[in-house]
Amino acid sequence: MSTPGTAGHRGLEALLSRPLWETVFKRRTHRVSRGASVPAGSMSHRSTHRPEPLGELEEAVLIALTGASGLTMPDRPFEDPRDHTPIMAKPNLNMTGRTAGSPDNAQATHFFMINDSGTYYLRKLPPSRDHAFDPDTLIGRARRSKVRVLDHRLDVAAGMRDFPAYLDSNRFLSNLPGTTLFLPVVDLSHQYINALMYLLTQPEGARPTVVDDRNFYRPAGVRKWVKSGFLNPSVKLPLGSLGPMRTQVEADLLLQNMMLVADAMGLGAWIHATISPQIMLGDPKFSRTYGRMLGFDFATPRFRPADILRWQVPLPKYAGLRAHPVGLRAGGEHLIKGACPPNYPSMHEAVESVVRSKFGEEGVYADKDLFGRIYKDGYAQRYLAEASEYDRQVIDCARDICVYVHETHGRFPAHTDAIHVPGIWLQAHHVESEYYDRFFQDGLTENHRRHASRWDDG
Repeated sequence: MSTPGTAGHRGLEALLSRPLWETVFKRRTHRVSRGASVPAGSMSHRSTHRPEPLGELEEAVLIALTGASGLTMPDRPFEDPRDHTPIMAKPNLNMTGRTAGSPDNAQATHFFMINDSGTYYLRKLPPSRDHAFDPDTLIGRARRSKVRVLDHRLDVAAGMRDFPAYLDSNRFLSNLPGTTLFLPVVDLSHQYINALMYLLTQPEGARPTVVDDRNFYRPAGVRKWVKSGFLNPSVKLPLGSLGPMRTQVEADLLLQNMMLVADAMGLGAWIHATISPQIMLGDPKFSRTYGRMLGFDFATPRFRPADILRWQVPLPKYAGLRAHPVGLRAGGEHLIKGACPPNYPSMHEAVESVVRSKFGEEGVYADKDLFGRIYKDGYAQRYLAEASEYDRQVIDCARDICVYVHETHGRFPAHTDAIHVPGIWLQAHHVESEYYDRFFQDGLTENHRRHASRWDDG
């Protein structure tokens, strides 16, 4: 009997019927892909098969896991129960749900897919309202999401797989012909600004004074806000301690979801270290040796004498040490655009763009129809009317911090990169079953053994 929405496809039916508990406890990393050989002394294995790329539907299921899955619920209090004063209750940057959570629903993780046919940016599509899970729908959405950025598999040139490109034994099994990889790249910049504003919505007396631990712990553009009493000088928050604002956590959760599903499909699945992120994005320090790779835009701060102490950059010719990725363009379109110069004339404009994306005329919280699909009855209007937004003082104080960071350090953010690469990716592939049968007890699950009959023939 077919599961609704699968159109009678045996692979999809088996995937949907597998118990989550079984998937979690039987999940194991399978590194060896179909057609790969393993030099391992007396346990060496030489494959007699050609590499076998994933089918379009197999990739489409995994692509679906990177995207939208519906709408979120703003289930949070609107007021402080101690004195019933309003509290900020609109922190989210997005209201679209995803298959993994992220701080303030920033959804800052972008994915690239790499296979034998090329390297693709996966565009985020709006959620499907009918949640259809049939082959035609999955494949159709996958095709619409793919933007080809390279006509070949992202990799370093032959013979250059040693460190710093690849780590240790990974270079022998990672990113081989026939494999498909999913690479997460996280735009920290928008949530960095949003999170600063959220930090500044704390009650009076609990709003921290942000200080710069790379500039002798001086106030980070907030002297007037301390003087006015808006910030508490006794509660100090170093910029360095903020790091990536936990925004990168979403990428890790999404990769885990993808690995569980790939394993449940009967595929080999392996989360491991990527090519060195700086090499992979096309950092100017490495591009002469390895090429432009993904070809991200990089911004290099102008050298200042204070950088000798602040960042241990000894001479102007080493200013490139502080270059950081700020976006990616393809075909004249910004696929990833950090909220920072040179994408914006100044940090003042960058901060205002984040505020507009939330509260402007076309912002998230101006979309009444969107919230009408989240809430029952008339509660959408109540939420939009009653839940507090950022006070103007909060926005202005956050803006002053951001302007200070860029003016002082020549880039934004200064204490982390605008575009962050977690440094791990997921490889999915058909397993070299003879290798696992020969050397391991319980090396394969029933799903691995039956994968071809379920997925190759439909």
